Amino acid sequence: MQRTDPEVGGLEELESLKGLLDHRVRLAICILLAEHDAMSFSRLKQVLEETDGSLGTHLRKLEDGGYLAIEKSFRDRRPVTWYELTEPGRSKLRNHVSNLARLIDRVG
Repeated sequence: MQRTDPEVGGLEELESLKGLLDHRVRLAICILLAEHDAMSFSRLKQVLEETDGSLGTHLRKLEDGGYLAIEKSFRDRRPVTWYELTEPGRSKLRNHVSNLARLIDRVG
């Protein structure tokens, strides 16, 4: 039996998945913040079970990419850093999830 390679197209979704949301922790951060108005660093750390350094690195990348807005405040005289998803971040997350859904639909 002779085989021929099939014509393949329509994988633009794969290209769009490259970027900040390709890491599970950054994707999880954005999903959590899409569901909630804001979350503190300590709560994100607890939910995601990440170390301070790891979580801080992921949050910084998202902040630098324009996905997150940060607010610093005090609770019981202790500093608290709050994170929320920006509108551009929310839009990029929706696009990312939409492309993932299209890829999943392709495999049936």
